[in-house]
Amino acid sequence: MANDPSTPSAITSGLRTQARRLGCGALLGWSLLLPASPGPRDTVREVVARVDAGRFAEAEQRIGEVLADGATPAGVRTALAFERERMRRILLDFPLDEPATQERLRKEIPDLQAGEFAAWSASGALEHLDIDGRPRYFARAVPNLFRVSAEAAMRRRETPVPHNGPMEALGPHHVEVRDAALATGRAGVAPRRIRVEQSLVVDADAVPAGETLRAWIPYPRAIPGQQDDIRLLGSDPVQPVVAPASALQRTVYLEKQAVAGVPTEFSVSYELTVRGQYHAIDPERVSRVLLPPELLEFTAERPPHIVFTDALRRFSKQVVGDEQNPARIARRLFAAVDRIPWASAREYSTISNISAHALRTGHADCGQQTLLLMALLRLNGIPSRWQSGMVYSDGDYDNLHDWGWLYLAPYGWVPMDVTTGLLDSPDEGLRDFYFGGLDAYRIAFNDDYSREFFPPKEHFRSETVDSQRGEVEWLGGNLYFDQWDYRFSAKVLPGNATAH
Repeated sequence: MANDPSTPSAITSGLRTQARRLGCGALLGWSLLLPASPGPRDTVREVVARVDAGRFAEAEQRIGEVLADGATPAGVRTALAFERERMRRILLDFPLDEPATQERLRKEIPDLQAGEFAAWSASGALEHLDIDGRPRYFARAVPNLFRVSAEAAMRRRETPVPHNGPMEALGPHHVEVRDAALATGRAGVAPRRIRVEQSLVVDADAVPAGETLRAWIPYPRAIPGQQDDIRLLGSDPVQPVVAPASALQRTVYLEKQAVAGVPTEFSVSYELTVRGQYHAIDPERVSRVLLPPELLEFTAERPPHIVFTDALRRFSKQVVGDEQNPARIARRLFAAVDRIPWASAREYSTISNISAHALRTGHADCGQQTLLLMALLRLNGIPSRWQSGMVYSDGDYDNLHDWGWLYLAPYGWVPMDVTTGLLDSPDEGLRDFYFGGLDAYRIAFNDDYSREFFPPKEHFRSETVDSQRGEVEWLGGNLYFDQWDYRFSAKVLPGNATAH
């Protein structure tokens, strides 16, 4: 195994010296880094295609050949160094062989039949990749199987009690937001005052003692009608660098020296007021209008994750048909993506086109669903954009979450949460709550994806798309998610129902 190019150690070999201090930052998309000439672009596309196809040995060989050429442009070197890192990350996400996966599945289905396992694998319900001719299964393939296959769910010995968030089923808060918005006509209602503590803890001895660790912890943006009155209460270490309010992926930057044998912890605490939103969208009031120039970028492709592929066009045509009204088009697309079952996702940085991936696999998590819906809306000339952060609750539940916004004249920008989707209610206004509405149980850190941090990272990001857990690096490179953990807690302060 020592010479197997499909092992993490082989792929890691040489990566640090090639990627170090290349100014790669978030690696917003390799195509943006390359010279205009077709040769370098074609080289990187060739390697990306090989990695996507699971031909890691071929990809590694080609990367080695190109990097050995002293005339290779810096942008190509950066992109290829990331493809080498992407292969390493994929192997971390897909650690299981077939026997190990069957063993895990038999704990849930003791009388598992060989034909069942083969059928679920062939259909993609048991998520796996063929890497250099050998199947490797996703670390969460077994729990995901029961989310995407009704047949498998019926065979399960026991159905665990779901641990859902407070807003995934219709509740009093949805009624509170809807009624307050209709009564007042305000954009932001039903406020909650929140105190948050978030930390990032690096494993002991992840870097040599005395080296400086650089950490970025997500921090909320001030957004009119959604969240405001943000107050930083403290940090460890002190002297934090808070990104400007204009930062689309806002963070608090901290530095601390590593101590031998001791985890390195960074933390921030803050308060903010979060508000719900509700817009009762009447399709009869919506018509297709000439968009102002500042909205045109939100109808455009944005490689690598928003591309109008042939498959996307076919899916859109099937869903939209001959409908011309933007609100009805958006509503059809929202319902179609909502029908895609939720499942735990591999790391976003390992996927070369997230919207295409969600459409192809037929299951997706919140960010994948949101990017797919954004791509479909843009394909139909409807502006869409990203938002993400953390969901909290009145209890101990919290989770990473992504959602979006779409633009409909005359309403302007309105929120959409296709993952929470349609609520179970005979009241159409409540059923469609998340098509134009938001609860007040989410904190937004990001108003876009894949944007530079302040100050910028010097090495590859662990999460090249989103920013919810944080990022950390040192002189020698980025520290990936297997080298640190994050913690988040939010407390709803008393007196929120009357806050303004």
